[in-house]
Amino acid sequence: MSQPAHTPALLVLEDGRSFAGTSYGATGETFGEAVFTTGMTGYQETLTDPSYHRQIVTQTAPHIGNTGVNDEDDESNKIWVAGYVVRDPARVPSNWRATRSLDDQLKSQGIVGISGIDTRALTRHLRERGAMRAGISTEVLDPAQLLTKVLEQPAMAGSDLAAQVTTADTYVVPAEGEKRFTVVALDLGIKAMTPKRMAERGIEVHVMPATASLDEVLAVNPDGIFMSNGPGDPETTEHPTTLLKELLQRGKPYFGICFGNQVFGRALGLGTFKLKYGHRGINQPVLDRATGKVEITAQNHGFAVDAPIDSVVETPYGTAEVSHVSLNDNVVEGLKLTGQDGKLLAFSVQYHPEAAAGPHDSAYLFDRFVELMEGRA
Repeated sequence: MSQPAHTPALLVLEDGRSFAGTSYGATGETFGEAVFTTGMTGYQETLTDPSYHRQIVTQTAPHIGNTGVNDEDDESNKIWVAGYVVRDPARVPSNWRATRSLDDQLKSQGIVGISGIDTRALTRHLRERGAMRAGISTEVLDPAQLLTKVLEQPAMAGSDLAAQVTTADTYVVPAEGEKRFTVVALDLGIKAMTPKRMAERGIEVHVMPATASLDEVLAVNPDGIFMSNGPGDPETTEHPTTLLKELLQRGKPYFGICFGNQVFGRALGLGTFKLKYGHRGINQPVLDRATGKVEITAQNHGFAVDAPIDSVVETPYGTAEVSHVSLNDNVVEGLKLTGQDGKLLAFSVQYHPEAAAGPHDSAYLFDRFVELMEGRA
């Protein structure tokens, strides 16, 4: 395992703030939206989460790479982040599961990163000014020149990215043990742990591309529908939103996570908006309004649903209401839909109950999905 190189590197934000450091991972140049994540563990899952597509991710934890990289913890088949920012990378990883260093993994996949900068100052800047376009380069070390390139990049708002991360073909994750249900999971940027959590509960999961048609979904005769996390602006997801409306009209039980929560909101006639700096990390408190229970959750999103917190919304499919809220900023963290028959038809959460490298407070939501399908069988 090689040690990180010391090639000079530069990070420039779109408002002109710059940070000089050394390269981490591949050398070259990259651009994306600068964001930060507060998790102290789980960097491998973060890097391979398709929701981070076209984002330059800053780790607020100072020491990264200590446990190296293994072949079991990836959430997809590649690293999706556009760039990576750390303060103190491990010189030598130490873990019995490690097969290579994080630096080597970043290099092998061409991921340009920067290390040795004050990530606390960068995080405070993003919290005050908001997530913004940025660039990392080992080729252009003049801040003014790199800023010109940064300002030529597209903004995250208005970006339709789900089609860039979805599976090309349908694949099936078989149920573990006795098969109880069949679910179609629309892949908007799905993480590997999500169908695994369903398979553990006897669900056969048919993971379909984001472009799957209504006929293709119904051909499987699913007991339930799931829509996954993913990158980009939910206002660009016209096809998944239209598809979900058709499925709700047919009374199909639905469960959505993260991007799937935003698509659900749009299908119910609600709007979405971009958060100033987003929620990213594995320590976010969320209130379940029905039980009063507080869950510590894993999150990764830059957009949220715009819904009334203290009133219901009448929809063509039944009555919708906010089920969960963030205790940090009161942002909508979950929705539920009661059908015309007075029974729960659909629900979603903005956070991640599969949380491979985070808290498991919310794992019960997969059981709730099973109960929902049992009640609608």
